[in-house]
Amino acid sequence: MAAPLSTMKFWKPGAEAPGITEERELNTETTGSPIIFNPHTALSIEKQRQKLPVFKHRNNILYLVESFQTVIIVGETGCGKTTQLPQYLLEAGWATEGKVIGVTQPRRVAAISVANRVAEERGALVGHEVGYTIRFDDCSDPQATRIKFLTDGMLVREMMADPLLKKYSVLMLDEAHERTLYTDIAIGLLKKIQKKRRDLRVIVASATLDAKKFHDFFNLNESGDPNKDTCGILTVEGRTFPVDVFYTVSPVPDYVKATVETVLKIHETEEDGDVLAFLTGQEEVEKVVSLLQDQARSLSRIGMKKHLRILPMYSGLPYADQMKVFERTPPTVRKVVVATNIAETSITINGVVFVIDCAFVKLRAYNPSTAIESLVVTPISKASASQRAGRAGRNRPGKCFRLYTEEDFEKLPASTVPEMQRTNLAPVILQLKALGIDNVLRFSFLSPPPAQTMVQALELLLRSRSKHLQAKVSLHMMQNFNQLCVLAGLDHYGRLTDPMGVRMAEFPLSPMFAKMLLESGTFGCSKEIVTIAAMMQIQNTFVLPANQKKAAAREHRKFAVAEGDHLTMLNVTRRAPSGVQEHFLNYKGLLRAVTVREQLRRLMNKFKVPRTSSEGDPDVILKCIVLGFFSNAARIHHSGSYRTLRDDRELHIHPSSVLYGEKPPKWSGGFSMKCCRRQKYYMRDVTAVESSWFGRVGPHFYKQAKHGSLASKRSRVL
Repeated sequence: MAAPLSTMKFWKPGAEAPGITEERELNTETTGSPIIFNPHTALSIEKQRQKLPVFKHRNNILYLVESFQTVIIVGETGCGKTTQLPQYLLEAGWATEGKVIGVTQPRRVAAISVANRVAEERGALVGHEVGYTIRFDDCSDPQATRIKFLTDGMLVREMMADPLLKKYSVLMLDEAHERTLYTDIAIGLLKKIQKKRRDLRVIVASATLDAKKFHDFFNLNESGDPNKDTCGILTVEGRTFPVDVFYTVSPVPDYVKATVETVLKIHETEEDGDVLAFLTGQEEVEKVVSLLQDQARSLSRIGMKKHLRILPMYSGLPYADQMKVFERTPPTVRKVVVATNIAETSITINGVVFVIDCAFVKLRAYNPSTAIESLVVTPISKASASQRAGRAGRNRPGKCFRLYTEEDFEKLPASTVPEMQRTNLAPVILQLKALGIDNVLRFSFLSPPPAQTMVQALELLLRSRSKHLQAKVSLHMMQNFNQLCVLAGLDHYGRLTDPMGVRMAEFPLSPMFAKMLLESGTFGCSKEIVTIAAMMQIQNTFVLPANQKKAAAREHRKFAVAEGDHLTMLNVTRRAPSGVQEHFLNYKGLLRAVTVREQLRRLMNKFKVPRTSSEGDPDVILKCIVLGFFSNAARIHHSGSYRTLRDDRELHIHPSSVLYGEKPPKWSGGFSMKCCRRQKYYMRDVTAVESSWFGRVGPHFYKQAKHGSLASKRSRVL
């Protein structure tokens, strides 16, 4: 059990060394004077820009951009590099003659929010002089946009149409320390482009970055003469407002309970200022929110002057609930935002003065030997800890309370393991092949991925049958599994197949989705498949309000069918117009699914995929899903769990599936992700299938598809 409030101790490095007699409680005596912010002293936008630490380096930055092909800028969180550098480049004339200044962000929400902020500072509307492009949403004008914010993935996709990125004069890779999958791909491709385009400038910016490593990677000087270097480094010191960092005197046994206690202690002892607490996942966030709400009701009964408003923040939260964290609160209310690492770099919540860092994060990890993707709770890096602390100094001086000792902080890794080394590389290989990079093994990766991951991805994409995969299959399935259709994105020489591989690479989805969509016309169910694919791009179809969970569950069961989650999604789209709120559906998510569906339809029309309908027969839809997601096949085990065909791995149906708690089907397939939770592997988006389909499914079998024998035919699409 965590220490009670009276013994929860923090100390600030540089102060008296912590000891038995020197320990002090969290209060204004140890943390300094109360922080008071006067909104009437707010400056104009222009004066705010000049107050930023990066402003005094304006001329130095422009000089480096003129002198070097690549500039590495390391600036503290809040120094203004993200919003100001693009404007400095625009004012210096780097966007003349129709050229564009591109700024990449690792997350979609960051690209949108920063674009809105820069447009506000420029006095322009988003989509005109300043625009953004994210997956399935393009808010930019090809003629008018001069500063364009986009995700790393969209930049890579633009290279497929324009390999040399001729419309860009400067490309800024922001928050490069996150090292997302497409950040690393973009870095490798930009190095190749710079050899062809000496006029293209690249700026790599971050608050926490291994500048020497990036310098050595981008420096094209092979002569050894420092005067001929093509890459320069600049450090921007200082942040907009200072942040005091405090550590616990002793290790915390339970960081969830310690987070609750620290929030309450801040509320009791500190003056104005909102609180941002970091946790690892949705379950922990909801638990802390529930505990704090109970405590807030108790505090209101004893007559506390300030009230607490507790708000969760995680990626699966409905859009309307996410926007609540940005709403202003009256002076008598203190806002407490309990968030995952989505709030680490992607968003800025005005009013946050206090940050609580639990020291852990949930990362996605991929095991190539089992092809299982897991969510693993792991300690954060020093870079992430610095980013979290910086959230407290965005709008005023702040304080960061770390729920770990300074000694534990020193043991943290310097940076997070790049996503390139812990993810499925099949989409990466497909896109690199489409960009003309035949030998992907010799591609210039900043951090090369494991060889086994590369082999597994190639195995999935190759047209030939996988002997390794066949060896893992039980004898009674060998005959059918040998005939299994593979994605056929690459031929046996490792070259992109034409037309299948070329078309798959153009879809902004994983190769399995692309295969399913491209073959859906042959199966006679393209209208249904494109809807299902679009619905699978939103995180939460259903909404479960905390105070109406039973009512929401009853409404959700009305859409459920025995075949599984995919046809349930199809039912939602057909019934949703009759009432979204009364059925507890994610309205914003459904709107996004409609937008995604229209874009996928345009791509399918481009490739002349016939627009056909299954006419209410679920079997053809499910067989088409199996064609794309055949590698996720699993069979029921006598223990009640499922076993994968690939490696006999134990799986369980995720509680969010409509098949959870029902009589389990003998065979399952089509699930899009497997995640780790409480040391178990779970299947999401599960569909009941027939074992015979794995041997017979394929384009040549579409005529027989309408005569399948699925045991759950009693459920039809509504």
